[in-house]
Amino acid sequence: MTQVLHTERLMLRPSTVADLDLVRSLWNESAVRRFLFDDRTLSRQEASDFLVASDESFAQQGYGLWLFFERPLLERSGEAIAPSDPSLTIAGFSGLIAVPDQPPSLVFGTRPQLWGRGYVTEATAAVLSYAFDQLGLEQVVADVDEPNIASIQVLERLGMVRTGQAVVNDHPLLYYALQPTK
Repeated sequence: MTQVLHTERLMLRPSTVADLDLVRSLWNESAVRRFLFDDRTLSRQEASDFLVASDESFAQQGYGLWLFFERPLLERSGEAIAPSDPSLTIAGFSGLIAVPDQPPSLVFGTRPQLWGRGYVTEATAAVLSYAFDQLGLEQVVADVDEPNIASIQVLERLGMVRTGQAVVNDHPLLYYALQPTK
């Protein structure tokens, strides 16, 4: 089951392999990949593999990677624009990555020119609400590079609690977790 999610300002839809070029372009922006991919440019195959894994995760677990778009762009001139319209620019992404024998891991990012608008927090809150309320997940985890202050602030605004830290591949990481409120 895949789910289109809506917030006050955003529409989120599951990513597909058809989004490869748009997503790869976003992921390879230097400010985005700096912390997401350890400043490494993703090959077309790596990006495709990630999207295929997301498709499989949606089919098997009900979650994966959502792309989000600004709703005003979808509703310009009073006409609804399909979220799959190739003329649309992805504002960002948020989702859950399936990890064998562990809770799913949260991942998110947005276009640098949209930083500071709260879009990532808004989109990720919708993903977490769906994960806990619709899918009944018991926990979501996240890791973040310690220098990535903006993402740490997002995780903490979402109510995630720091559970540890480590150095992995010479990168200091912080670990977070969130459980649904009962």
